[in-house]
Amino acid sequence: MKFKVCGMKYNPAEVIQLGPDYLGFIFWEGTPRNFTGQEIPELPVNTKAVGVFVDESIENIFGIIEKYGLKGVQLHGQESVEYCFELYERLQKEAPEVELIKAFAIGPGFSFESLQGYLEVCHYFLFDTRGELPGGNGTRFDWEQLRDYPYEKPYLLSGGIGENDCDKLLHFFRTPQAECCMGIDVNSKFEIRPGEKDINALKRFLKCGIWK
Repeated sequence: MKFKVCGMKYNPAEVIQLGPDYLGFIFWEGTPRNFTGQEIPELPVNTKAVGVFVDESIENIFGIIEKYGLKGVQLHGQESVEYCFELYERLQKEAPEVELIKAFAIGPGFSFESLQGYLEVCHYFLFDTRGELPGGNGTRFDWEQLRDYPYEKPYLLSGGIGENDCDKLLHFFRTPQAECCMGIDVNSKFEIRPGEKDINALKRFLKCGIWK
């Protein structure tokens, strides 16, 4: 079970000490968690830096990959299948070690059939909650909707997950719809302020039985 902490800005060095598999750094001006212009601390080999982008140009994404040494690209906007194919093909040629993640906002009426075209080019998906912002809305979607997920592509579960959700997560991981869930992505529910994570809350969450 992988653990991803997203929306890093003010205290990434402290979060690194907890040993997350992924740290998400948002490169989008529409959020107070925007990391542009800062420096990522040196990461251990088992923690990957993931850049989060919202409808960004491919050229700019590659500039940020090179500048920050990213190992993952997470697309959190309305990126089309064609866009993802173009990005994936360039990654394969220039940065094959970089994983491509496409986030989808889940809400009432969402159709998983719309993911079909992305299967070939994404290493995995991320399922977040539909809201006013592309991410970080602090609310959970109905995980029962994942019963309709028809693919074998692994996904990260995101959207308003907090330390009080341990029991819900333990129940979720006993259900068939959790079969392809590769990990948990957390953000706003573990913040003191946007971009600053509550280290003690993260430590308590990591004691949840899902990590055993």
